[in-house]
Amino acid sequence: MNKEANKNKRKFTGTVVSNSENKTIRVEVERTKAHPLYEKRYGVSKKYAVHDEENEAEVGDEVEFEECRPISKMKKWRLTQIIS
Repeated sequence: MNKEANKNKRKFTGTVVSNSENKTIRVEVERTKAHPLYEKRYGVSKKYAVHDEENEAEVGDEVEFEECRPISKMKKWRLTQIIS
């Protein structure tokens, strides 16, 4: 049952923009959207509060994180790996 639950978790990759909080990093995820009428593409970004248990991610790192149970009011994401 646990393996099936892992398949449905959302995963994102992004860049760490802040690691000043204890066990928390801020990760910015950028994506492109298309305007519904004019179909012009433009960039959109969003910042997520991600739980980093070991405080191992540094600013500028490319990281992957996934959805998890709520850890605090803002943190609903857990760091899975540091890509670079």
